[in-house]
Amino acid sequence: MVAAHKKARALNPKSRRPAKELCSECGLCDTHYIHYVKEACAFLNQQIPALEEAAHGRSRDLNQEDDLYFGVHQSMMAARKTDPIPGAQWTGIVSTIAIEMLNRGWVEGVVCVQNTQDDRFEPKPLIARSPEEILAARVNKPTLSPNLNILEEIEASGLKRLLVIGVGCQIQALRSVEKKLGLERLYVLGTPCVDNVSRSGLQKFLDTTSRSPDTVVYYEFMQDFQVHFKHEDGSEEKVPFFGLKTNQLKDVFAPSCMSCFDYVNSLADLVVGYMGAPYGWQWIVVRNPTGQAMLDLVQDQIHTQPVTAQGDRKQAVQQSIPAYDQGVTLPLWAAKLMGIFIERFGPKGLEYARFSIDSHFTRNYLYVRRNYPEKLDAHVPDYAKKIVAQYRLPKN
Repeated sequence: MVAAHKKARALNPKSRRPAKELCSECGLCDTHYIHYVKEACAFLNQQIPALEEAAHGRSRDLNQEDDLYFGVHQSMMAARKTDPIPGAQWTGIVSTIAIEMLNRGWVEGVVCVQNTQDDRFEPKPLIARSPEEILAARVNKPTLSPNLNILEEIEASGLKRLLVIGVGCQIQALRSVEKKLGLERLYVLGTPCVDNVSRSGLQKFLDTTSRSPDTVVYYEFMQDFQVHFKHEDGSEEKVPFFGLKTNQLKDVFAPSCMSCFDYVNSLADLVVGYMGAPYGWQWIVVRNPTGQAMLDLVQDQIHTQPVTAQGDRKQAVQQSIPAYDQGVTLPLWAAKLMGIFIERFGPKGLEYARFSIDSHFTRNYLYVRRNYPEKLDAHVPDYAKKIVAQYRLPKN
């Protein structure tokens, strides 16, 4: 019955997208939980402070800088696995936590994303029931992914203890309906997320940026201000941020991502990313006691060190606002030179994370103001407004 419903909905998916062009394709509207979409959708009802209160016991303190930027948390650290997982995008901390939770019986299944057999970048959400299925989902999928289309499958399966791995828009919708899922225990492991694309948008990005788009296995925008591409033969390609063909890529990102203000995945119990850590390390944000318990499971398998901050982001952010607006693209030699200078003297650690948040929030604020002015005040959270207010924005 669930499969039949999904097939019927797939015949006319656009008619079931109340957020219309702002839909992030999180998968909620592919299920009967679409009845809750006006409350649950991050692009129809921005409610992060209320959901923070429900998930963590409080909402963020706008007068405390780390709270303002990184959300409610108990601790932050940099970490990496002592014995990295082969083929993982980083060292494999996310996969390791999921496997430990499954093996120890904390959960009966893990919602994660593999890729389809035909396309290495086409997402295939599933409920993993074995370590092998979890490992097959390692490496980020940089395309919009309908993770929540498995909600009806959860309901039909009778699972009572579940780990969900996802990004901000998916987790906001999940938190909004979690009490309706009939679970005894829900754990949420989040990853930071910014600038996802459709599959066609991804291809345009690869085609205009990489020397060999057909052999890219994964990529990441890194702390050294370069995009790192990993290729099938194991080689790595680096392209400076400032050398990207911005004039061709301005419209490649999904409107939902251009309207998102939850880069740091505010509602997860535990967040594992990279942007607040030194190069080669992962950034971990523990938001609540549940997140700490999840991290404790792998403490004997990771090295940790305190997070640090260095440099000043503000001038770089201010300069990036008109550069992005005007689609400025530097010659490759100049882009490399600028990248070397900023990587040496620019923001690092948590200051780099703030740089990234500031850059995206100012860009996204302008996007919403220009394209959805009627939504601006209600859609942009107060913490984002406070961050954006530090900068001079174009008047139009």
